[in-house]
Amino acid sequence: IATLKLLFFYLEKEKRRLQNILATGQEEPTPASSQNARNPEVMEERDQYQEVLDEIEERRQFLADMASLGQEKQYINIINTEISQKIRELEALEKACSTKKDVETSKREESAEQTAENMDSRED
Repeated sequence: IATLKLLFFYLEKEKRRLQNILATGQEEPTPASSQNARNPEVMEERDQYQEVLDEIEERRQFLADMASLGQEKQYINIINTEISQKIRELEALEKACSTKKDVETSKREESAEQTAENMDSRED
């Protein structure tokens, strides 16, 4: 039943997309894709982040497969170490991203202050 609901959701979404194409003659861009098109750095960071998340999931899945075969003990330490390394990679990506945002925010604040100072000097 859940699969049918999901299928129905996708069919309705596709139906709306096609109706929009017929009505306007063009496909409406999704907000995420238009935002990413404007900022390729954000898109690249998300891709890197998602890639690391996928690698973590692959390792978890491998460990689950080995557990079902009764060979989990042989791999658990190695895989958990690899997962820990991947988590540290994610933390480093998050830190780099937040550092970039902090720099951009401070640049905007400085620019706004300079603009305000220029306006004040014009009024005098």
